[in-house]
Amino acid sequence: GHIVRNWKVRWFVLLQDKLLYYKIEGGKKEPSPKGKILLDGCTITCPCLEYENRPLLIKLKTKTNTDYFLECCSREERDSWALDITGAIHAGHPVQVQELHRMKNSFKLLENISLHHIVERMCDSSTGIKLTRNLEQGNRYKETFTGSALVDWLISNSFAVSRFEAVTLASMLMEENFIKPVGARSTEATRYSDLSEQFLDDSTALYMFAESSKKNISSKEELQFNISELSGTIVKQGFLVKQGHKRKNWKVRRFVLRADPAFLHYYDPTKEENRPVGGFSLRGCLVSALEDNGVPAGVKGNVQGNLFKIITKNDIHYYIQASSKAERAQWIEAIKPLT
Repeated sequence: GHIVRNWKVRWFVLLQDKLLYYKIEGGKKEPSPKGKILLDGCTITCPCLEYENRPLLIKLKTKTNTDYFLECCSREERDSWALDITGAIHAGHPVQVQELHRMKNSFKLLENISLHHIVERMCDSSTGIKLTRNLEQGNRYKETFTGSALVDWLISNSFAVSRFEAVTLASMLMEENFIKPVGARSTEATRYSDLSEQFLDDSTALYMFAESSKKNISSKEELQFNISELSGTIVKQGFLVKQGHKRKNWKVRRFVLRADPAFLHYYDPTKEENRPVGGFSLRGCLVSALEDNGVPAGVKGNVQGNLFKIITKNDIHYYIQASSKAERAQWIEAIKPLT
């Protein structure tokens, strides 16, 4: 409410240029609207974290600087309303609407992302993630946060633009031992073989900061690369998702394609140093798209689609996901001449 700051149930109807809301009497909406929100010039914030105990908010600010806070019944409903309202706000700009839907269903992590920076922001006393006490199955946990709260926080702080992207980031935070699961719900999820399913975007899954903020990497795990293979001309680079060879989990990697000599290297975007974590010569390789009407035997876990495969001359199979069919085609087109 604008005068009395209380919360009331209203029936909302989204039109092309406005959002109408009705009073509910006797379980039915009244025939005439109680009020309306003009969407022309509106800005939308979702998720809105201004109310600590109300995580399901959408905030609308009109061009006359009036704030509306709308609370939904679930995160799925909130995100669905936010997408549709945003589409109505930008109805005169169809390209922007298409981009919104593309962003919602794809991943495109920040190019200079640093997990250390994210954790520092998470720990900030004023703008960081809110830590609470939680009770689960008789156990009391101090200073925890839920999986869905972390996803909301990552999106609201512009570290991610979609829930899938935020879950990918949160999974990376957990894998690098910045955060850890606590309680039965989140701990059981880590027993899955696929890393992409281990972090839960769930309001009942609990997490906390790990005692160790850095993961020690032994010298045996560090790969040595010949300077000559890194000296080629960069033909193409960008973020793709790659399946691991041992654990068969999916990780976001920054790929760099070089010519003369022809090599494809991939980098861990969470590491500060600019050194590859893997790579191979493209001479004698086979590259091909994998259709989305079936998952190959060598592929496990959460497959979003747009897969392609590279087989090296030593018969090593690399499975990679692009964010769209067009991007997959561009990568295959760039790699083929170098094989």
